[in-house]
Amino acid sequence: MKVGSLQHSYMVLTRLLDGKLLLISPTLPRAPVLHHFNLKSPVGGVEFSRDGKYLAVTISSLLHVYHTPNILMREFAPWRLHRTYAGHSGEVTGVSWSDDGRFLLSHATDQTARLFSLNPVEEFRPKTFAGHRDALRGAWFGGKNEDTVYTVSRDGALFIWGSKTKGDGTMLDNHLVDADPDHRVGHTRWGIVHKHYFNQPNTKVTCAAFHQPAGLLVVGFGDGVFSLWELPSSSAIEITVSNLYTLSISNEKISSVAINSTGQWLGFGAQKLGQLLVWEWQSQSYILKQQAHSHQASSSISHSSITHLSYSSSSKQIVTSGSDGKVKLWSTQSGFCFVTFSEHTASVTAVEFTKRGQVVFSASLDGTVRAWDLIRYRNFRTFTSPTERPVQFNCLAVDDSGELVAAGSSDTFEVFFWSVQTGKLLDLLTGHTGPVSSLAFSPVGNTLASGSWDKSVRLWDIIGRSRAVEPFSMNSDVLAVSYRPDGRELAVATLDGQISFFDVALGRQTGIIEGRRDISGGRSIYDGLTAKNNAGGKSFNSLSYSGDGTLLLAGGNSKYVCLYDIQEATLLKRFVISENLSLDGTEELLDSRKVNSAGINIDTLEDHGDDSDKEESLANANTLPGVMGGDMSKRRWKPTIRTSCVRFAPDGRGWAGASTEGLLLYTNEDNITFDPFDLSLDLTPQNVLKSLTNKEYLKALCMAIRLNEEQLIVRVFENIPQDDMKFVVAHLPLGENAYYLRRLVELLVKRLEKGPNLEGDLRWIIEVLERHGKLIRSNGNEWAGLVRGLTRGMTDVQTTISTICDQNANTLQYLIDQSRVKENHQEGMDIAA
Repeated sequence: MKVGSLQHSYMVLTRLLDGKLLLISPTLPRAPVLHHFNLKSPVGGVEFSRDGKYLAVTISSLLHVYHTPNILMREFAPWRLHRTYAGHSGEVTGVSWSDDGRFLLSHATDQTARLFSLNPVEEFRPKTFAGHRDALRGAWFGGKNEDTVYTVSRDGALFIWGSKTKGDGTMLDNHLVDADPDHRVGHTRWGIVHKHYFNQPNTKVTCAAFHQPAGLLVVGFGDGVFSLWELPSSSAIEITVSNLYTLSISNEKISSVAINSTGQWLGFGAQKLGQLLVWEWQSQSYILKQQAHSHQASSSISHSSITHLSYSSSSKQIVTSGSDGKVKLWSTQSGFCFVTFSEHTASVTAVEFTKRGQVVFSASLDGTVRAWDLIRYRNFRTFTSPTERPVQFNCLAVDDSGELVAAGSSDTFEVFFWSVQTGKLLDLLTGHTGPVSSLAFSPVGNTLASGSWDKSVRLWDIIGRSRAVEPFSMNSDVLAVSYRPDGRELAVATLDGQISFFDVALGRQTGIIEGRRDISGGRSIYDGLTAKNNAGGKSFNSLSYSGDGTLLLAGGNSKYVCLYDIQEATLLKRFVISENLSLDGTEELLDSRKVNSAGINIDTLEDHGDDSDKEESLANANTLPGVMGGDMSKRRWKPTIRTSCVRFAPDGRGWAGASTEGLLLYTNEDNITFDPFDLSLDLTPQNVLKSLTNKEYLKALCMAIRLNEEQLIVRVFENIPQDDMKFVVAHLPLGENAYYLRRLVELLVKRLEKGPNLEGDLRWIIEVLERHGKLIRSNGNEWAGLVRGLTRGMTDVQTTISTICDQNANTLQYLIDQSRVKENHQEGMDIAA
């Protein structure tokens, strides 16, 4: 997916793999998509012009420029093509605009960059920047007057281009530049003035980004190393390319890099590891460092590998396990991972929070069950099997007291039972004849339920001396078991797609839900084109009861998660967890045009034509010694969409699901109230000023905030009288997570730093805190950044005022002292006279 952002506005354009463009607004959470457009071909890059009026899109070897759709008025055909540019012989991978928006610079895999004009210019012909020996990774305008062009190629070469000059130092074609100075970039005859090589051994450049105001170039390499360079401000001065930093941040290739608008933060993305880093290069510190559970299989598409999840008792934290052998803790409020445990040496199959205390348990295929202390963030207990060879644990259960932990084995078909305090094995439960797939402790009593692939569910009395075992026979392999919160009912999911309910006290079946047709949906690329989309192979592998025991959440190997009413045995809602076309099983209909003459879907064939990934393809091919071309029959595969675990939140406000897409959080809290400004077509700057003239200050401020134009917001804010300030603050809409209030506080934070009206701003701050202090305090984590900004601004104001007062006091004291000295001197003169 490519993203092109339009600064100083609220429009963002995204690109999908099948060439569909979506114009979206991040400020409209309910209906963010403004316009759709289908290009019917994969897109290489997208970029808005600086003024936002045009959009450049690269498709194959062509460059298309479209008029940006107008979101303030209805249009019959919002995507209007302005011009199409040709000339490249390879795939165009990116484009950049000049500051005035009159010229475009494209770069392609044909080792060249080309300069085009937006509109026809007299005596202008497209310029070609040739000389590189590998595909280009970036091309940008530079210099104070855009008298420089920078190009970076995949082999690590940086070329700096400037105007060609004569022997006397004057520019070639100087008469054209003098006759038409507005199109100086187009009339310049460009030439290479300097070559620089990054000299990173045994690796290639994978991505690059340039920040023109600061003259910073960031280059990412295939071995996880990046380098930061400071480029000259003009090609007319002495050329010096200085290296600021060269650091290694990842074990895999850096797939994307970006620089923020101020040039202080650098963003890096590693697709294979699901890694996102934000680094401040001046202080050499991380602003953000996040990494998802990464899949280590040889898939061409990055996807999550979360195997299990569990909520904390407060619902503020979630622990997840992955096939990468890691255990991660996530905050449900911020969505960030704040702790990662990596002591396991194999895939972690299950995790559980204790009902009391800050302890997490995890089971792994490495034959260990580990207990983690969330206060000191350490592994304080490790449980293993007593046998000579370690067994593989694939399920886990912890009792309500947190003193007993049980784990099921997939190879010995046994259930192991330990004491948390002593770490000793208390008992070994045998009886299953197949892998144990699921365990669950009863919320009341001392009963442990275990489900197995031997088509049975067993209830174990783990504390009583009788060791009574009550088996329930099923018609198919058992995949999941779950107790109702009152402990009187047990739900069992089997391989045939059924969910059975049992009365624990009576030991009989009380109900059944045929869920195979509910969970069926989504076609795999391996399915036959003429066959009906049957429900074969669809089943639930995770169950979760709601807090009151009336609802059941079920997820499995499908793109759907089903919510059932247990008493009526009816499907209430199907949640679609993903519509990502890069995952298999998300499409309902297959495209017969992708099937070749041999009856094979071309999406399953490895693409050997992309030179940029040839080394990676060869590394994953496992070819014989001496074979240089790789395995031409090697197939590529798309990860299948599925849900490995679902859980209701203990506070009843939502649920979480672990899927191929990652960790998904759903909530039933609808804080988004109706906002008429979202639906209005009259939301224009003219109407904002009209409302301001009519003294409708609240309406004008809300409309200005919705337009997201800073100058207009400041103008409306400064024109609100002090007498109407209390009314405006008291009646601000608090929908969408207090969006208007948040934007108002952001404005006040900025004005504290360099605002002209300090007294008025302080009155606004006092009124906001008095009216909405409880709301800000109750959502402390979400408002922490703004509160810190206010605190910092108030401290600076206090320091400044204190300094000025001290200086004034010292000045006044000095004047008084000088006046007294003068009076004493005058009195002395009078006495002497």
